[in-house]
Amino acid sequence: MAYDIDEMKKIGIGLIGFGIFFTFLGIILFFDRGLLALGNIFWLAGVAILLGWRSMWSLFTNRTNYKGSVAFLLGLFFIFVRWPIVGIILEIYGCVFLFSGFWSSIKVFLYHIPVVGWIIRFLSPP
Repeated sequence: MAYDIDEMKKIGIGLIGFGIFFTFLGIILFFDRGLLALGNIFWLAGVAILLGWRSMWSLFTNRTNYKGSVAFLLGLFFIFVRWPIVGIILEIYGCVFLFSGFWSSIKVFLYHIPVVGWIIRFLSPP
């Protein structure tokens, strides 16, 4: 099977989900620093478990991804030193640049989700 998901990858996907949930909850609750930090820790742990430590390290240290890596880690630092709004903005900017190579794969994946795919096809034809 092409997309075989073992138990560790399921845990990684779950941690990424928890990270996104806690980050969203932290933003909704007026940029609560504790929830944002917890969301970042869950998200980073989930990515590390899902991709593996070497792949994650190569993602963050790849020469083409330096701009995104610095922005993401600087945003993480700003969240920990109690500047959550600046931190979230930098993290979003960093994530867009870090995962810019995956957008075509994400788009194909979203096309296959029943309701979301129909909405995306309606809004922007391929």
